[in-house]
Amino acid sequence: MNYRISQRAASLAPSLTLAIDSKAKQMKAAGEDVVGFGAGEPDFDTPQHIKDAAAKALAGGFTKYTPSSGIPELREAIAAKFKQENGLSYKPSQIIVSSGGKHSCYNVIMALCQEGDEVIIPSPYWLSYPEMVKLAGAASVILPTTDQTEFKVTPEQLRAAITPRTRLFILNSPSNPTGAVYTREEIRALGDVCVRSGVLIMSDEIYEKLVYDGATHTSVAAFSQAHYDHTIVVHGFAKAWSMTGWRLGFLAAPEPIAQAIDAIQSHSTSNPTSFAQKGAVAALTGSQEHLPRWLEEYARRRSYAHQRLNAIPGLTCVNARGAFYLFPNISRLGLKSIDFCARLLEEEKVAAVPGIAFGAEGYLRISYATSMANIEKGLDRLEAFVRRLAGK
Repeated sequence: MNYRISQRAASLAPSLTLAIDSKAKQMKAAGEDVVGFGAGEPDFDTPQHIKDAAAKALAGGFTKYTPSSGIPELREAIAAKFKQENGLSYKPSQIIVSSGGKHSCYNVIMALCQEGDEVIIPSPYWLSYPEMVKLAGAASVILPTTDQTEFKVTPEQLRAAITPRTRLFILNSPSNPTGAVYTREEIRALGDVCVRSGVLIMSDEIYEKLVYDGATHTSVAAFSQAHYDHTIVVHGFAKAWSMTGWRLGFLAAPEPIAQAIDAIQSHSTSNPTSFAQKGAVAALTGSQEHLPRWLEEYARRRSYAHQRLNAIPGLTCVNARGAFYLFPNISRLGLKSIDFCARLLEEEKVAAVPGIAFGAEGYLRISYATSMANIEKGLDRLEAFVRRLAGK
């Protein structure tokens, strides 16, 4: 039998983050003491009132199809969130609820990009962006950044990369994998370049609420009507409400783009899970008292991990201002990042993600969305591994 695989599918690189997380879980299941720094999900449970709302909907028989773009109640709550928290006015018809933040990103790229188009992506980038661009038949144009610039792309870099084929610029602040947070002025400057060039912006704001040290989040869509018209905001419930397994994301877009995305979703996944959407309404409209506690704990872990990483000979690490990742530089240690992480897992039972997965060789991603006990143990093991590599 000739099982011919499409060129687009065959060109995809499997997710290294999911692969490493899967291997670490297999090792744990086999009884090995593995410390996982790989997965990008909170270690806190979903707040109880959110679970209760979904359970009530399930028990009440709310188990049927909903509108493909989400229940009206949830789309109205999302529009209210954007108005109250971001100063953005969207009608519910401009809101699309999807099966996760990843699904929202995919829908945007599929709705806007096609063969011959270019999509500008700063690196380090979330590893799924370029693969989604491939699936749309477009080409990624990567703009490299380093820890020397706190992993931020400049307006000059962006301007120089734009060509007549440029369709979309992907902006992710706070950033996965680096934790970088652009200032209000930096966001506006990048938005200005896109507005002047007629380039659309996909602004991935899923880590919006996870910021530290006085950093603030600003949506590029909020600066002017022109910025608003050029921007599609993607978001989700996974990070700030610890709802990763619920698979619920959302986006806000100019009406014609929202309509196109709704059409795509109606023929691919149809609606997100019905009773999960009731939980999402509770997430937006109910108590937010969990978040300050989570942020305090994340900040404590981040400070400890940042100090420990910089104390390890051969490593340097800029501090994150958002999300729950650190992105230390390992380039002085003489191993490619994928080899470094493979040996670290085998020899010290520590799972981290190689920087090459994010388009940044010479780094690795450490998630501090795990307990302080795990962080201490994992960094002890990482230090032992690095010292052994350096012969110290």
